[in-house]
Amino acid sequence: MFSVLPGDPVMLLSVVNTKLRDHYPSLEALCDDMQVDLREITEKLGAIDYAYDAGRNQFV
Repeated sequence: MFSVLPGDPVMLLSVVNTKLRDHYPSLEALCDDMQVDLREITEKLGAIDYAYDAGRNQFV
């Protein structure tokens, strides 16, 4: 699943938040475009105590 995204959760956080900031209006749009599983991203980042904030369009 993370062939296009880093497997390390901290690196994943950085890449996903940067992509959300620069290219995508929502996490759903990022996942659709990159063909990655939203649940897997949220679970992996949840494991390091980050959750998606739709209002801020980033993991916090």
